[in-house]
Amino acid sequence: MSSRATCSPVYIGVVKPRTKFLIGGALVIGTAGYLAASAIKDTGVYYLTPGELSAKTRVDPTFYETGVKVGARVVNGSIVRDPGGRQVAFKMTDGAQTYDVVYRGITPDTFTDGVDVVVEGRLGRDNTFRATTLLAKCASRYENAPEKYKDTPGYKKGQNKSVIT
Repeated sequence: MSSRATCSPVYIGVVKPRTKFLIGGALVIGTAGYLAASAIKDTGVYYLTPGELSAKTRVDPTFYETGVKVGARVVNGSIVRDPGGRQVAFKMTDGAQTYDVVYRGITPDTFTDGVDVVVEGRLGRDNTFRATTLLAKCASRYENAPEKYKDTPGYKKGQNKSVIT
């Protein structure tokens, strides 16, 4: 007999290519999911009504100066524009709570009294909301025209064209 021992081959660390692909894919998807979730958490902004914002600041005073989005309606007659036109102050309300708002920037064309707005910014301890973004919601173009426009020549002409004969 020979002094050499016969060894059977031992398969240590042999992984099929398909398994490697599945493990790599799981790592990539897991990493992308983690990054997306952490980005959303870091940039997420609250969307509240003025009443909800008031309740949050009463319960947690540290909520002042926190970035939030607020959806409300502009109080009629409250819009005050600076002579330069770059700053506007107005009041917003949800019927339960009203806040003064100051916004510096270009206002949307649809920004008028009584329009629904979404403002993004921070509520100061003086209860003035300092908006960095101002969005004015616009009515659907398919809503009925207000009564005051129904007697105008342009409205009547448009009505006549839309009738199929």
